[in-house]
Amino acid sequence: MKDYLLENVIKSVMFWAVGLLALWLAFGVFNITSIGSFPAVPASQWQAVFLTNNEVYFGKLVNYDNTYVTLTDVYYLRTASDLDQSGGTSLNLIKLGGELHGPEDVMYIPKTNVLFWENMKSTSQVVQTIMSSQQQ
Repeated sequence: MKDYLLENVIKSVMFWAVGLLALWLAFGVFNITSIGSFPAVPASQWQAVFLTNNEVYFGKLVNYDNTYVTLTDVYYLRTASDLDQSGGTSLNLIKLGGELHGPEDVMYIPKTNVLFWENMKSTSQVVQTIMSSQQQ
């Protein structure tokens, strides 16, 4: 009877050991952790990145990993109602880098803060404004 129980215990331990080894290999070799990662980003297009804090930034998504996305050639919208004495509100597209604290023109955004991103068409008003500002 003891031999029968010992044999079943050994089989059970072997079953779990093989199962855990298979899971470890699946995560390592087949990179199952990449499920839900960003799709490929076309380098020729501009992206709009919407954040969980209701901010939106425009630029080029050039790098993304499990933790961060990297946005270069960064622009953002600012309302001019504070500066406009006529009472109207207008939006200005601002290039990152000219602010008081002098940031570089790159943002490293925690992936958990990205709500979604979109590719913008070349006919987009934002893209047209960016392209015209780069030609000046």
